[in-house]
Amino acid sequence: MDLGSGIRKALAKITSATVVDEKAIKELVKELQRVLISNDVNVKLVFGLTKRIEEKALTEKQAAGMGLREHIVRIVYEELVAILGEKYEPKVAKQRILLCGLFGAGKTTSISKLARFYQSKGLKVGVIAGDVHRPAAIDQLEQLAKQVRCEFYGNRVIKSPQIRQLVLEGLDKLKSCDVIIFDSAGRSAFDSDLANELHEVGEAFKPDENFLVVSADMGQVAGRQAEEFNHAVPITGVIVTKMDGSGKGGGALSAVHASKSKVAFIGTGEKPDALEVFDAKRFVARLVGFPDLEALLTKVKEASDEQALQKAMESGELDYEAFLAQMKAMRKMGPLKHVMQMLGAYDLPEEVVGKGEEKMKSFEAAVLSMTKKEREDPDLMHQKARQERVARGSGLKPDEVRELVSNFDKMQKMMKGMKKNRGLLKRFTKMSPDLEKLKGMSGFGA
Repeated sequence: MDLGSGIRKALAKITSATVVDEKAIKELVKELQRVLISNDVNVKLVFGLTKRIEEKALTEKQAAGMGLREHIVRIVYEELVAILGEKYEPKVAKQRILLCGLFGAGKTTSISKLARFYQSKGLKVGVIAGDVHRPAAIDQLEQLAKQVRCEFYGNRVIKSPQIRQLVLEGLDKLKSCDVIIFDSAGRSAFDSDLANELHEVGEAFKPDENFLVVSADMGQVAGRQAEEFNHAVPITGVIVTKMDGSGKGGGALSAVHASKSKVAFIGTGEKPDALEVFDAKRFVARLVGFPDLEALLTKVKEASDEQALQKAMESGELDYEAFLAQMKAMRKMGPLKHVMQMLGAYDLPEEVVGKGEEKMKSFEAAVLSMTKKEREDPDLMHQKARQERVARGSGLKPDEVRELVSNFDKMQKMMKGMKKNRGLLKRFTKMSPDLEKLKGMSGFGA
């Protein structure tokens, strides 16, 4: 089971329970243990975490105005944050960044994402192809540099013994850049040759930041890698890739933190902008099911129909106007699944969110064929005559329109469920300054 989904389901049993007693708390603890261990979080870490959760839930005094359910959710949230670290604050200034990591971690791709990130901060970025062992790595970085439109330097003649020369040449060629990123060589496993090369690069490049790139699917091994690389070059931050699809993300993040290293960024996809500055509080808020208001508002500003989305966000009510706005904004805001997650609806059925681009176009055509009254009053679309009329107007089959109505109903039900928990989230955020930004949201998506 996915880490976030498992945690949210465990908490949902508490938040919906008629009676929250010692037995219910112990059952929550057992479920959290099962979910965390199955997602490769260290067993010792898990039992320490859940022991603290159980003790605090049973003995710690509730804050004024907070019920027992909210009290328990707050404890789980705070303890999860504690094992994942703190927020990373990237330096937005002139600097040199060295990236290291083993084969398959996503190091070269992460460089293009970093370049895009610092470009978005108004800095000029250049990259140096330092993996002289693999010509394909140089070609890949050059292509990615062109894609994100940053400066590039590579030398396909220089070999490992002349790595210092490559560094100095690259620094000279890219001296007009504010941020220079060096792509070091990888290996199948950490060894003395890699350590020596990294040490030599470090002396010549003089980096301000040394980022290690590890894959989320490594789980607990990510922590050991951080320790090994840290002996060769002082690691200032870790970039954890493949956080969009790995069930081991929690294991990797917790292991990196346990190794005394700091998670700096997480990669959430293949595109150049799929990189997030790591913030444990924000990450855990998503795990437990809180809406990500900050991310949503950023995306909404780019959307084509801001008003309808804002209405759905504030009221917890979804109509076809908002549904149409979401579909229109998908190309700018990403998949509908991500939009709904930012609203706090993390566990929508796959049949709702797993539609391809063509299916979404069909849905959009159907909504555009509805009358204004039908868009504002979704219950009207349960009438067979209206469905058939919309099908004719959009060029779709009646079954396709019925599918739209069915999927919409599921999504609307989820939104109403979030609205019912408005009071819980409101009280919780009052007592948790770390989640102050979530005030005013319409639901609690556990």
